[in-house]
Amino acid sequence: MTETLEALRGYVHFLHEREGVRQVRLTRAARMGLARIAADGSRRPPGDGAAPGGPGYLLPGSSRQGGRTGGEGINRPGQPSPGGRRLPESVTPTDAGPATATSEPAPVIEIAGATKAEKLRHLAERASVCVKCPHLAARRHTVVFGVGDPEAKLMFVGEGPGEEEDLQGEPFVGRAGQLLTKMIVAMGLTREQVYIANILKCRPDMPPGVPGNRKPTKQEMETCLPYLRAQIDVIQPGVLVALGATATEGLLGPVGTIGSLRGKFLEYRGAPVMPTFHPSYLLRNSSNTEKRKVWEDLLKVMERLEMPISEKQRGFFLAK
Repeated sequence: MTETLEALRGYVHFLHEREGVRQVRLTRAARMGLARIAADGSRRPPGDGAAPGGPGYLLPGSSRQGGRTGGEGINRPGQPSPGGRRLPESVTPTDAGPATATSEPAPVIEIAGATKAEKLRHLAERASVCVKCPHLAARRHTVVFGVGDPEAKLMFVGEGPGEEEDLQGEPFVGRAGQLLTKMIVAMGLTREQVYIANILKCRPDMPPGVPGNRKPTKQEMETCLPYLRAQIDVIQPGVLVALGATATEGLLGPVGTIGSLRGKFLEYRGAPVMPTFHPSYLLRNSSNTEKRKVWEDLLKVMERLEMPISEKQRGFFLAK
């Protein structure tokens, strides 16, 4: 867990140097988690990867950091930062340099829990305190983990949260999300019957006062991908729908343009993947021709999942 410890140290350094924060405080739950990690570390044999201890790292007497990262409590009410963000409860700033996302293969996340719902809840708790990308953790309101049925056969994957998602803590709730909901309903399903997640769990940061969203970087996606990978492993959907070029690239790498890939089943970790245009594309290009392209992709998904398809559904967005 050395890398997560270094990420926490880097986040504290970032708050200290860039935000003028003199002290960060951990919640009681986080302190208890660190104490458990320290106890686990004391039972490890020398040289097995445990991080060195001491107050220069986290708290006096805590030797390492693991399962629950030290960013817990970032959104604790009543503690706004100078930029309006809410900050965690207590770690003394160190002289460590800022942690950055890495292009090295991301580690596998251990999944705990007896049921799919418990496993997803455990993963969401871990993600909620993640600070592996300090610049994103410093500016987010919430971690947008995912929403839907843990037993879903159909899973939609987007690129990352926008402003509304960051505020509400749920993926696809803005204008593009409303269109996605209509697409799901047109398939004969509800949002509660599918699962919706993103490659990135934190909103890509924008300069203060600058509206809009930006595309996640390759490093940000690689750093966050283990959470999505774990979600997919838990849910085991029958089909994944990758919404847009960025989501497709995040899952499969730079395999081609979304225009050349859409409508064709690819594969990710044994699951069929259908790339298609992002709902925001349809908001900008709202002709029936473009809507029909996406709908044909979704018809193929319905066929793969052996869902009933009516003649009315088959005729959506066709010229009269």
